[in-house]
Amino acid sequence: MTEVLGLGLHYEDLPIGRKFRTIGRTVTETDVINFVGCTGMVEVLFTNTEFLNEESDIKGRIAPAILSYCFAEGLLIQAMMQHTALAFLNMEFDIKKPVFVGDTVHVECEVIEARRSKSRPKRGLVRTVCNILNQKGEVVITYKPLRMVKCRSDAAAA
Repeated sequence: MTEVLGLGLHYEDLPIGRKFRTIGRTVTETDVINFVGCTGMVEVLFTNTEFLNEESDIKGRIAPAILSYCFAEGLLIQAMMQHTALAFLNMEFDIKKPVFVGDTVHVECEVIEARRSKSRPKRGLVRTVCNILNQKGEVVITYKPLRMVKCRSDAAAA
């Protein structure tokens, strides 16, 4: 049988204390325009450069924080969740700094909680603290998702 690459991590691969990071992704003007258009987030902060230049406390072409979060989740799906992540259950979310067009973001994660599901023995519950960083190494967003992930075995050992 040929090995399939690109599959995600199982519960057993995610012990408390495990750390990892994703590759980066640069935020482009097109990304902001497409995101704002498809979500209806037509706030002047994202659609009006005159407002940004004259009235906003933030200077520069900014991206919606939720766009940066969506990029982070996309990078994590590519890196660790294909075929193994089953549910996104909840999260804490904290915006630290704006992300600008031209910034390159990546995600650094640490597993802070890992336990078997009591009601579903083939499932694990894993919480990570995810920091989205820009190219300067500055944390721009921190979030702590709890996810349900596949286990390799039915064993209640963990």
